[in-house]
Amino acid sequence: MRNILLVTVLCGLFATAMAEEIGTVSTRFKWLGPNDKILVEVFDDKAIPGVACYLSRAKTGGISGAIGVAEDTSDASIACRQIGPVRLTEEIRAGKANGEEVFKKRTSLIFKSMQVVRFYDPRRNVLIYLTYSDRVIEGSPKNSISVVPVQPWPGTGATDTRTPVVAPNP
Repeated sequence: MRNILLVTVLCGLFATAMAEEIGTVSTRFKWLGPNDKILVEVFDDKAIPGVACYLSRAKTGGISGAIGVAEDTSDASIACRQIGPVRLTEEIRAGKANGEEVFKKRTSLIFKSMQVVRFYDPRRNVLIYLTYSDRVIEGSPKNSISVVPVQPWPGTGATDTRTPVVAPNP
């Protein structure tokens, strides 16, 4: 049992997705260890180049936060944007990749993580990114979404998206 727990912890440490830290702000002063803070990070959707997601999330400080055993709250917000040409695979267009995990971050020593999953709405030609926290036993209903309208990218000739309908001028 002890070995299984150790393997689970080590796999969780190495399986966490990498994000680039943009900046932090302190939210609560701690006498010992780092302050509680909000981190702003960015990550790219590996399956859909041309989309980047900015994530703000709570990070617990203090001594437990400094040594990595604190449990972060489930508070997070996400904003995703098209930053380049987007090409959707047939799997994504057909909805077969709906709910696919695109980012995961451990938010406690063992049992809690914050993740981002992606959906595609073909009728509106938008990508939807949902962030939420889960736990082995009980998750949190706190969540945030961001919607990315897939548009042709100027100057690239990339037209792998639907052409927007433009009403004529009266």
